[in-house]
Amino acid sequence: MITSRRRALVLGGAVVALVAAMLVGILVGPAGLTPRGVVLDVLDKIPFVDVDSGLSTRQQAILWNIRMPRVVLGVIVGAMLAIAGAAYQGVFRNPLADPYLLGVSSGAGLGATLAIVVGGAAGFAGVPVAAFAGGMLAVGATYALGRTVGGSRTEVIIILAGVAVAAFANAIQTFFMQLHDDTLRQVYSWMLGRLSTDGWSDVRTVLPYVIVSVVVIMLHRRTLDVMSVGDVEASSLGINPARVRLILVCIATLGTAAVVSVSGLIGFVGIVIPHAVRLLIGPGHRMLLPLSLMVGAAFLVLADVLARTVMSPAELPIGVVTAAIGAPFFLVVLRRSRGVA
Repeated sequence: MITSRRRALVLGGAVVALVAAMLVGILVGPAGLTPRGVVLDVLDKIPFVDVDSGLSTRQQAILWNIRMPRVVLGVIVGAMLAIAGAAYQGVFRNPLADPYLLGVSSGAGLGATLAIVVGGAAGFAGVPVAAFAGGMLAVGATYALGRTVGGSRTEVIIILAGVAVAAFANAIQTFFMQLHDDTLRQVYSWMLGRLSTDGWSDVRTVLPYVIVSVVVIMLHRRTLDVMSVGDVEASSLGINPARVRLILVCIATLGTAAVVSVSGLIGFVGIVIPHAVRLLIGPGHRMLLPLSLMVGAAFLVLADVLARTVMSPAELPIGVVTAAIGAPFFLVVLRRSRGVA
């Protein structure tokens, strides 16, 4: 059992790592920003604080209109994917569960593809709305299908229904991509993930959904610990597993669909990060959820730094970077966590 002292040290270390990752994300690049200048310019934005950061007008514009929104968006997306992954793994008692389990990615991909092929280049502006709607509709279809199979919505039936819905959505997406092969580059650009932003608009769009999702998931952290022993035992302790599962899946899907709508499909964050954190502090969700949130945020910010610097001035899709790091790391984690729930 983790002690209070170790808990504080681990949480403090995660906070430091996240702040350091954000600072790296802000500083790396050709703008010539310095740690001192960035910190002072941030302090200068606080009411009644007046300091000279030494940054030029151009550097301030880059900091507040390009670097900071991108880093903050990376924090939001990484945090949401990681905590949603931890929640999915808890409610389904499945270490391979991730935020895309119930067809969110396939539905979002279909929605984005339809927006692009219908509107062409101009349709890219409608991609976030279409992707969000597609992801939510796919999960709704998964639950509707799961309810009709034997009238039960156990985790096994829901997962199988998600596989079926994802396969169907992928088939339709492939069909439209074949009909409109002139848009393949745009579709794949979105599907491979990116954190490019138009100022703070994307951050303002997804933040309310993410806040609601994170708060609800965190409020259920003790319930997730109880559900880990099984539905029968949880029911005997006064918990309705089906109701809790529905609430957490819906709320985690809401946040996931929101971030996917602006970032595209970014894989492995929701699987790898909860596993890595679980190896560090154990399976208890009291620590697992907040740590997954912070580690996921830091991981995605650093992955984005690699994406925009490895082939500079060209930029890799961030999904390629997370897959390149996440896939081998996931294999190592699975090998070391055979007995970890």
